[in-house]
Amino acid sequence: MNVDIRDAYRRALDDFGQKVHLVRSDQWDLPTPCANWDVYALVNHVVGECRWAPALLAGRTVAEVGDELDGDLLGDDPVKAFDIAAAAAVLAAYEEGATRRVVHLTFGDVSGEEYLTELFADALIHTWDVARAVGLPERLDPELVDACAAWFAEAEASYREAGVIADRRPLPPDADPQDHLLAAWGRGL
Repeated sequence: MNVDIRDAYRRALDDFGQKVHLVRSDQWDLPTPCANWDVYALVNHVVGECRWAPALLAGRTVAEVGDELDGDLLGDDPVKAFDIAAAAAVLAAYEEGATRRVVHLTFGDVSGEEYLTELFADALIHTWDVARAVGLPERLDPELVDACAAWFAEAEASYREAGVIADRRPLPPDADPQDHLLAAWGRGL
């Protein structure tokens, strides 16, 4: 990856946040490309990931955090909840040594760099999901698309085996790099 993962994660969250800020009050219950998630649930998911980041990057385990980050994390102001959570996650990502720390996830230990890469990829793909759901421009940052695609080429099989992404989608002959990345994540065009 040619981009510092911390920068890529921050930029992906910034792009996601721009979309969240444009969600109208009547759009939170619209379906997204993520099965069984409306816009509210999708944003709640990303906020949850952001809220987990400081704890996990600080060395806490999933068991230590327990259920404190379960349920509705958005409350009455989803935009504010996102802004606060994203700011905290980015601060944690840039802490000295964050990329070199061991992060304890449910499926095992990974480096802080790998964990941030997974968070970055999820934020990037969910940016497209929100845009698609509420009718906003769907173009993603090409540099971030390339960075995600390079990493995901190695990770795709394990994601699919774990059942966290849908089957790869077919592509038209004129598919661009973003189309290829989205198809790998099981997103239709």
